Amino acid sequence: MNELIRRTALELADLIRKKEVSSREVVEAHLTRIKEVNPEINAITIVLEDSALKQADKADESLNVDTSGPFHGVPITIKENIDFVGTPTTNGLSLLADSMPPRNTPLVDRILKAGAIPIGRTNMPEMGMRLDTDNPLRGRTFNPWNKENTPGGSSGGEGAAIATGMSPFGIGNDIGGSLRNPAYCCGITALKPSIGRIPFVRTIAPFEDIGISGAFLSDGPMARSVKDLKMGLSIMSGRHIDDPQSIDCPLEGDIPDKPKVALIKQVSDIKLPEATIREIDKAGEILKSKGWQVDEVEAPEVERVYEIWGSILNHGLLDVLPEEIFKPETAAYLKRFSEATSEDIALDEALLERRRLRRSWSAFLTDYTVCVGPTWSNLQWPIDMDLNPELGDEVLRKSFMFIAPGNCLGIPSVALPMGIDNGLPTGIQIYSELYREDLCLHAAELIQNEVPCPTPIDPKR
Repeated sequence: MNELIRRTALELADLIRKKEVSSREVVEAHLTRIKEVNPEINAITIVLEDSALKQADKADESLNVDTSGPFHGVPITIKENIDFVGTPTTNGLSLLADSMPPRNTPLVDRILKAGAIPIGRTNMPEMGMRLDTDNPLRGRTFNPWNKENTPGGSSGGEGAAIATGMSPFGIGNDIGGSLRNPAYCCGITALKPSIGRIPFVRTIAPFEDIGISGAFLSDGPMARSVKDLKMGLSIMSGRHIDDPQSIDCPLEGDIPDKPKVALIKQVSDIKLPEATIREIDKAGEILKSKGWQVDEVEAPEVERVYEIWGSILNHGLLDVLPEEIFKPETAAYLKRFSEATSEDIALDEALLERRRLRRSWSAFLTDYTVCVGPTWSNLQWPIDMDLNPELGDEVLRKSFMFIAPGNCLGIPSVALPMGIDNGLPTGIQIYSELYREDLCLHAAELIQNEVPCPTPIDPKR
């Protein structure tokens, strides 16, 4: 394994800035890694070799230590539902195989301005609507830790690419854990930002506006380093006229003199895996050693948050997506999921209940600086188990239960790897109050300093 692919995005940028290595060398190392690894796991769907090498040469020629952007000359990857000119925004659908966007989404423009070099597009399930990554257009992405298990979804291609060193940094999105799910399954880290922090803009009809469900959806960064997440957030954040929900908001605020962490080891009626409990405890011990007060508590009304998230999602998205765009197995899965999560509740009532829950969690995350709990309330499961009519509902319930607060309530969270158990990565999730990404990133960085990221790895055979 080339040493360059082990480096984080900021480490690579520093090496390039110091001229200890060229951008071309860095890009070539990652392109070589793609050729070596991608045929095994199918994470990257389009390789942008020619354009990436040209941009790398330009980056080397234009390098200015004082003015170059923070990701100058660094390769990145971009999920296939994010507009990037010259490549299709497929959403994992055959009918959109040739859907070329007229312009970049704002976050892509911002990360390009920061000097990043796109080297590939990454795989996703149809319309991002599964926790597994497979579609008729691009095929299946495999988990590099165990090919029989899901890599997570919907940003599963990004998760697998970063976990295997094909990319140091990627861009995905999250309406139901789609950044955090693959981070957990693949052993990397990801940030789901507060709603509105990063502008969400799409141009491909008829999916440029997903209605009320847009209140749950965020683009965000994926990497192996919390520091990279923090930098990615700073680059991509800020208001854009095409997203009226987007805002300008400070990236940092005061950190309490005596920060407090809530350890969440009970999620509704679900018994957490022993490995997950161990990792939550480990995170608590690390933060306690740094002077944090650690309390074992329950998060407010997690089950109700999950129910309201499902109800609004049904009203706003699942009810309007035409069944015929999906393969039959996916359509049947979405119907079952809709039935399992829907309530006999009107949309206006659901929105009022969401507001009440938001107040409850706001008080909770004011009392506690962060809360640390599971990412999934279960372990990684075999591929296609979500499609199983008998087992899928409970598997999804356990996977979504502590994911849903981030989307339903709009609050930020970090998925953080914590080690290996029985050959699979384990991890935690850290929530903080709205627009206080700095708090969950701060806690995550303290923990990662003590527990290094277990990736990149070679795919397990």
